[in-house]
Amino acid sequence: MLPSLMNMLSWWQWLILAAVPPAIIALYFLKLKRRPLEVPSTYLWHKSIEDLHVNTIWQRLRRNLLLFLQLLLVLLVMLAVLRPGMKGAKLLGNRFIFLIDNSASMQSTDLEGSRLENAKRSAREAIELMQPGDVAMVVSFSDIPKVEQMFTENKRALLHSVDEIKPTSRSTSLSEALKVASGLANPGRSASDATDVQVAEAKPATLYIFSDGKFPEPSIALGNLEPVYMPIGTDDATNVGIAVFNVRRNESRPEQLQAFARLENHSKAEAAVAVDLLLDDAMIDSARFQIGPGEAQGFERDLGELETGKLQLVITQADFFTAEGVAMKDQLPADNQAWTVARKGRPANVLLITSGCEPLQFALSTGLATKLANVTIETPDVLQDEKNEYYEREAVGAYDLILYDRCRPKRMPQANTFFIGAMPVTAIELAAEKEGEEPRRIEIWQAGERAAGPRIIDIDSSHPLTQWIAMDNVLIAEAAPIKVPAGGSVLVESQAGPMLVIAPREGFEDLVLAFPFNEEKAGDDGIKRVTAVTNWHGRSSFPVFMLNLLQYFGGGRGGLDALSARPGGQVALQGPEPEKPLDIHTPSGDRESVPVDRLGRGKYGNTEELGIYEVQAGGKPIDYFSVNLFDQGESDIGVRQEIQLGHVPVKGRTSNWEPARREWWKYILLAGFLLLLFEWWVYHRRVYV
Repeated sequence: MLPSLMNMLSWWQWLILAAVPPAIIALYFLKLKRRPLEVPSTYLWHKSIEDLHVNTIWQRLRRNLLLFLQLLLVLLVMLAVLRPGMKGAKLLGNRFIFLIDNSASMQSTDLEGSRLENAKRSAREAIELMQPGDVAMVVSFSDIPKVEQMFTENKRALLHSVDEIKPTSRSTSLSEALKVASGLANPGRSASDATDVQVAEAKPATLYIFSDGKFPEPSIALGNLEPVYMPIGTDDATNVGIAVFNVRRNESRPEQLQAFARLENHSKAEAAVAVDLLLDDAMIDSARFQIGPGEAQGFERDLGELETGKLQLVITQADFFTAEGVAMKDQLPADNQAWTVARKGRPANVLLITSGCEPLQFALSTGLATKLANVTIETPDVLQDEKNEYYEREAVGAYDLILYDRCRPKRMPQANTFFIGAMPVTAIELAAEKEGEEPRRIEIWQAGERAAGPRIIDIDSSHPLTQWIAMDNVLIAEAAPIKVPAGGSVLVESQAGPMLVIAPREGFEDLVLAFPFNEEKAGDDGIKRVTAVTNWHGRSSFPVFMLNLLQYFGGGRGGLDALSARPGGQVALQGPEPEKPLDIHTPSGDRESVPVDRLGRGKYGNTEELGIYEVQAGGKPIDYFSVNLFDQGESDIGVRQEIQLGHVPVKGRTSNWEPARREWWKYILLAGFLLLLFEWWVYHRRVYV
């Protein structure tokens, strides 16, 4: 880019400034005219300095370094007055927060290099544009945020923290990252301080978000944050991903297993796909099919009476062809492989507590359900006395799953739970605001205002509990939408709010349905009658859901699905002996030890790597579990050009800086000052050339 000049003087001011060089030159034409005179020698030496004075107006101009230095100094001053400079860029403000998305979709290769590499490159460019005195922090985020570098004006530290950000296979959530940023920019509670101290004053900051926008819209007030969204990626990215892969019993022949998978085409072009199915690293089947834009394709294979085995499904080829005949490749490798495990497990111990619900009782008494679980049915009366057999058994983990139909216990059990039309009994205690007051209790699970006739609008088809079910024909008379607790996931969403939510609890999981199947209501005559709240139990999706429920919580694993977990999720393990650690062998061959409690239960959460993990006890394999992406939001790698932050729409920008002019006049004046010092040295040293 060529430098530019700016005229800062009027014509008469330039005329005065232009007269300075000729005046300096004219001074060097002045000449000393000498007269012969006889004097004593001592007088001659005393008057010798007078040779430096002039008394006539003309002499021949000689080469003189001082003349050149003085003319150069004037030229530098004239150049500085012209304000030379060059068009450049700068960041607006003096306090910045850089949020860099490193979730699974940022591994897409639709740009030169991955999206993450391009996001880091843009962040480095922004850091280089920071001015002296500016401060910034760097935060990477997927479903959890990580502060890579706290506020500093050290560019080297900021650049190093950006370089250290690694890709992950996790899903994306901007909410927690915004909480960290908001806590540092807004008055109130400090998000970065574990002691929860009060921030003294607001510290506004510019928030740069480097992402492809593949995250749910967060509902958070930005306050003093000024958001700048930098979309990373292209709109025409192509990807086919494995959305579901598991092993289920054959409904017609329960003694046999089947492998099921669903592949989804997240692009605007038709895809030609080839897949291989491997059992214990040996290929047992392959298939080829065409998947239209935005469509899905199922794949299944009978496994016979297989008892144990490690299964892997691999997309070996995915070619995309546009209407113009242009061929493109798959641009997200993270979802081209999936793993699952087939193994024979014991029936689950399931307890149903209900005052009478035929749909639940019938679903748990089918032939396939009895093979998967030993079901016991009790009435809500068992929940009244904490010294009865129910509380004794649940306290030692005798049940894998407890269903509470329109009731709830006095305390949460040592088991997974399914609450139907009721909320779990979980609360946290907060310190009293004033001395002498009682501590405050806040319920973790809360129901919203009741809504009439909520319609199902979305289902998380990638979760094992809700895969293979459709609820568009389900009617609900009335429900109280669930307020999702921290760490919870919405499995079924309605236009009124979440209808089915699951959340972890100390190695277990709690599943909550916002409506019951039926309820008792008193009529005008005062007689109570049972009325249906929903028709779900009459739809084909209900028995499929109940089988998913038994398989997901079955086998005595006491927690998250042992067959498949998402990256970063916790897996609950069951060891054969109490308080004897288990060994976990990761897909890459690393080994980690997991402690277990007096019931032989342990939790493992270092599930960043995709693949099959082996669980060992005493040096012998006792179980396996797999970690898969299975995230539609990450597999759909189309870039969002606009995001919504609370009530604020933020359009994407192609550059992360504002136009600015880089001035050179300060540096020119500095050079002139140094030149003036050199001239002074030359004059006093009597240096001539």
